[in-house]
Amino acid sequence: MRPLLHPTLVNGRTGDPVLYIETLFERRAILFDLGDLSNLPARKLQRLEHVFVSHTHIDHFIGFDHLLRGLVGREKTLKLYGPSGFIEHVSHKLQGYRWNLVDRYVSDLALEVTEVGTALDTHKARFRLKSAFAVEDMSFGRATDGILCHEPAFHVVTAVLEHRTPCLAFAIQEAAHVNVWKNRLEELGLPIGPWLRELKQAVIEKKSDDELIEAGTRPMPLGILRKAITVTPGQKVAYVTDAADTSANRAAIIALALNADLLFIEAAFARADAQLAAERAHLTTDAAGRLARAAGVRRVEPFHFSPRYSGQEARMLNEVMAAFVCESEFETADP
Repeated sequence: MRPLLHPTLVNGRTGDPVLYIETLFERRAILFDLGDLSNLPARKLQRLEHVFVSHTHIDHFIGFDHLLRGLVGREKTLKLYGPSGFIEHVSHKLQGYRWNLVDRYVSDLALEVTEVGTALDTHKARFRLKSAFAVEDMSFGRATDGILCHEPAFHVVTAVLEHRTPCLAFAIQEAAHVNVWKNRLEELGLPIGPWLRELKQAVIEKKSDDELIEAGTRPMPLGILRKAITVTPGQKVAYVTDAADTSANRAAIIALALNADLLFIEAAFARADAQLAAERAHLTTDAAGRLARAAGVRRVEPFHFSPRYSGQEARMLNEVMAAFVCESEFETADP
């Protein structure tokens, strides 16, 4: 079974937070956070369809200008999501430049921006190159069950954490894995080929058994083709960064990352520096490992190590893993 989602920490465990997620077999991608993007080639930036920003501290948002520069002049709609005040922050970024020559562009770039309040209320606005990125209010709503976007192949859920400012954490969940059995195709007299992508998509979109699929050289009902496949739960990837170690944050993180296949979680400070972590509203290596364990994740990937631990990556990783595999239960009281 090959997962659809392929995540990469663009700047490693110590650089600006950026998680780039490619979708297998499709020329599109998702981004969590907008730190330094200089390590991403232009072709990868141009595949982006959704960008989820935890908060607008400089190390999480400095890459916005780089992304904008790479997309201006292309016909594209990019959807961005962030916490309260995000629309204003995006607007200020855009209005930092003069757009008096936009009439010369053939293509239009549209940015659809959604900000999420602490009660999961949402406000959406649109900015278009052709209108010099003037703000266009679109709608108000609510992220029901924390769901920010829902596509046939995946959906993204958010939780609002406290970092002395609202900070969003995210989890992306594949709809399902559709596995095709070669021997069952042979029994049906069907070839392996590109048409299997249409079959998988029809299953993911839960189309009816009467739906006709072009199976090689002839149309066949989806109900019959189901005999050649099995469906298993999709991959879940969670992303958590910049959170104070409080009981409310712990509960929210555990609920968001519950049973995730992969959890990317900040471990900004070493276990011995818990007081410093508390002062700066970050997690320690110990807290990160224990949260991953409490959430029952299959694999934990710590990142966002403070520069103070330069050259000590092995130590930080060992502390996270020691807490991840320990048998003691996670403390729920505030420090």
